[in-house]
Amino acid sequence: MSAAGPDLELVVRVDQTRCVGTGHCAASAPDDLALGPNGRAYPTHPTSTARDQLSEAADLCPVEAITVHLARTGEQIAPLD
Repeated sequence: MSAAGPDLELVVRVDQTRCVGTGHCAASAPDDLALGPNGRAYPTHPTSTARDQLSEAADLCPVEAITVHLARTGEQIAPLD
């Protein structure tokens, strides 16, 4: 858990069956998302506090393969409808 506190901790999830590997997410949140050998995105850490970057990554995903959740409650915060 980071020094920022548990209320700010986020979990990013990538649906590997939906990901098409555009790389927009890894460019938006390079500390938290990367493209694997299969060309698909994956989270590089179990949790993060980079809300703005991860929200942008989720919003940029053309197939909505990325979701960002509050670690404490599981509530999805990105992308928003």
